[in-house]
Amino acid sequence: MSRSTTTRHRVLLGGLGLLALGSVLAWASLPLAGAPVSTVAVTRADIESSVTALGTLQPRRYVDVGAQASGQIRKLHVEVGDPIRQGQLLVEIDPSTQQARLDAGRYSIDNLKGQLAEQHAQFQLAQQQQQRQRALAAAGATRAEDLQSADAQLKVTQARIDMYQAQIRQAQASLRSDEAELGYTRIFAPMDGTVVALDAREGQTLNAQQQTPLILRIAKLSPMTVWAQVSEADIGKVKPGMSAYFTTLAGGKRRWTSQVRQILPIPPKPLDQTSQGGGSPASASAGTTGSQVVQYTVLLDVDNPDGALMAEMTTQVFFVAGQASQVLTAPLAAFDEGKAEGLRLAQVVKRDGKIEQREVRTGLSDRLRVQILDGLAEGEQLVIGAPSASGG
Repeated sequence: MSRSTTTRHRVLLGGLGLLALGSVLAWASLPLAGAPVSTVAVTRADIESSVTALGTLQPRRYVDVGAQASGQIRKLHVEVGDPIRQGQLLVEIDPSTQQARLDAGRYSIDNLKGQLAEQHAQFQLAQQQQQRQRALAAAGATRAEDLQSADAQLKVTQARIDMYQAQIRQAQASLRSDEAELGYTRIFAPMDGTVVALDAREGQTLNAQQQTPLILRIAKLSPMTVWAQVSEADIGKVKPGMSAYFTTLAGGKRRWTSQVRQILPIPPKPLDQTSQGGGSPASASAGTTGSQVVQYTVLLDVDNPDGALMAEMTTQVFFVAGQASQVLTAPLAAFDEGKAEGLRLAQVVKRDGKIEQREVRTGLSDRLRVQILDGLAEGEQLVIGAPSASGG
């Protein structure tokens, strides 16, 4: 046998071997006839499409009570948790310094009034001297210089009267300020509510010259406001007036219902960037790494008549985008993406056991199940976990 014939035989045997290997692999990739497949039935159920977010509870209305007068706290009349009424006395500050300043202002006014009375007497004397000089001048019995001196003395005394009157008005204005400062040593409640924070103690010295020291916080615990943080990807689905509900760790399975009151247009800026200028709000919220998710703040109000909701509680919020009751549903795992939005592909097990690929029109989805609008009937079995028929 020639060398060329041997080579031809080797090539032919190699090709037959490759063809046999490909046939084996193709046969192995096909589903075995009668092999068990996982299926799920199309059933009726309630479905809800929602956007979830985490939030924090805060009182809707609160006020921070500070000190406008410097001094030592003499008496605190409230404790944290105390209910209070508007006008109730909360704090007393030692008024010694303010009282001494007020007394000094009153003594100063008394002194100025005494000097003013003296100038009035001098003014009357200057008037009498001027009238005498004019009478003498009319009779030709005095000099012109004496008459001029009497006129000038009268004007000088009148100017001094005006000066002391102005000083008295200035001192009276300072006195009113000192009286107000003395009044600041007794702090009263500006509104009804509950004391939720107390940042000062009896005997503590307050300095109100540079900034107002915070003493306590009063809040109304009903209604409360949920400050929910919604991601940038979901914020477009949330609208003012949208229905929502939330749960808390302390509330167990209890739900509180509400509506979206407001969507803040700018995400909160990190504390380390509040003093830095420039940059868009979104970029500031993203942080320096650029990987942080931008979140927007959504506000919801809820009544709290029984006091079950407390400040700083963590909430899980559900913004309801759509609801449907007792509609056809099936797990999302039984569908593949379709050619258009709202269309999905499903593999339906027919009565004879064959699998048929079908295009299904879907609606609401809760991320686990999807509403079926058209293409499937109740009770039909869908394949889960099998390769898509489009790839067979």
